Amino acid sequence: MIISVFPGQGSQSPGFLVPWLELDGAADRLAAYSEWSGVDLVAAGTEWDADRIRDTQVAQPLIVAASLLSWNALTDRSAVAGVAGHSVGEFAAAAAAGVLSEEDALRLVGIRGRAMAEAAAVEKTGMSAVIGGDEAAVVARLAELDLTPANYNGGGQLVAAGSLDALAALAAEPVPGTRVIPLQVAGAFHTRYMAPAVEELRAAAAAVDVSDPGVSLWSNRDGSPVDSGAAFRDLLVDQVASPVRWDLCMASFAEAGATGIVELAPAGTLVGLAKRALRGIPSVAVKTPADLVPAADLIGASA
Repeated sequence: MIISVFPGQGSQSPGFLVPWLELDGAADRLAAYSEWSGVDLVAAGTEWDADRIRDTQVAQPLIVAASLLSWNALTDRSAVAGVAGHSVGEFAAAAAAGVLSEEDALRLVGIRGRAMAEAAAVEKTGMSAVIGGDEAAVVARLAELDLTPANYNGGGQLVAAGSLDALAALAAEPVPGTRVIPLQVAGAFHTRYMAPAVEELRAAAAAVDVSDPGVSLWSNRDGSPVDSGAAFRDLLVDQVASPVRWDLCMASFAEAGATGIVELAPAGTLVGLAKRALRGIPSVAVKTPADLVPAADLIGASA
């Protein structure tokens, strides 16, 4: 069973879409994505610098657009048996599974990005990865500092979110055996700070038609499979202010009998986590069009 996974915010880098635009039809597809999302994704993915594409309202549609560009370039994607997305990557996963049309996925993620950017501007907040250490001790330390464990990423990684002062205190006095790494995001996503964005996205999502997924689809709310398009749409809205349980998603992949993981662009982060948490299951990170060949080989070997 091949599972395709779609990355979340922070996976983008300046100019990463340049090689993808060399593919037939990619420029036209990206132009449509730009119109639907309300962001010039061609410029964002080829010309804009790291600070500019770090902006939440740019980064979110840019990542989903890249994921769908690479997904559409995967010639044997019909052999993929399951999909899942990390945070905003769930919008790409929803389109890949047929729950949302690509147009609705990009329109909603444009709204999500703008709403979360507005929520993030209210207070100075951020996120930091905490690598290693005892998870219970890390969670207890975060509670002391009024920080939220926003992403349980598995593989010994947890992401803390909250005020910048509290994150600085965590870095100054980390839990023994851990490293604290500030992330290039603009706010405390998947926490109570994002509550205003939830209601805005909910209103927009209510007007969107959905279909039940055509392949296995897991929610990063709790790692469970979801077979209802309407239920998944609700989960997409609620996850804006609730923690991402990618650790539970990976446990579900193993339980489902995954034989390979293919991460779509901008790839690398989720494959890195899988190599630590799903040892023995081969994986491919589709970073550039050249990576479509090993991805196809992995899918073909599992067919």
